[in-house]
Amino acid sequence: MQDQPAISRFPVPDIADMPEDIRARILAVQEKSGFVPNVFLVLAHRPEEFRAFFAYHDALMDKPGTLTKAEREMIVVATSALNQCQYCVVAHGAILRIRAKNALIADQVATNYRKADISNRQKAMIEFGIKVSTEAQKVGEADIDALKAHGFNEEDAWDIAAIAAFFGLSNRLANVTNMRPNDEFYALGRKI
Repeated sequence: MQDQPAISRFPVPDIADMPEDIRARILAVQEKSGFVPNVFLVLAHRPEEFRAFFAYHDALMDKPGTLTKAEREMIVVATSALNQCQYCVVAHGAILRIRAKNALIADQVATNYRKADISNRQKAMIEFGIKVSTEAQKVGEADIDALKAHGFNEEDAWDIAAIAAFFGLSNRLANVTNMRPNDEFYALGRKI
């Protein structure tokens, strides 16, 4: 049997050796999902950064608002594909399939969101997220107005920008650490 590739090029601590709060969070995720997503193990290498990362992640992805949880994941998948982040495309693609109850959507959004079976509103949302990812210095009133034409408000624009920006950081860390997606992610949400 062939050995599994390492999940990171940096040291990964044993769960038993992690600070109690981090260990408790990881075990709760494991109980809910049936496995531990590698991002938790890799980022536990630096406990303070782990806490800050997941606090901001949760503030962006779990909050109530106009954007649905599936739409938030669409932004992650599209911008992560742009940033060539295998881990985030695979992991958040699985979450998107589950939240959208659509086995095809993540592959479509990751490959070419413009041709995906999503609404024009969602395409405008992703377009804005991509601009934040690639040319944030060029974002102006016309971009906000384009979002408003699709029913978004200024708070939505902030949320879209913050998600795109946060996952830019996440994508870069995942790429530098050579973070490996869990095999479990590939099949999740494929049969809805």
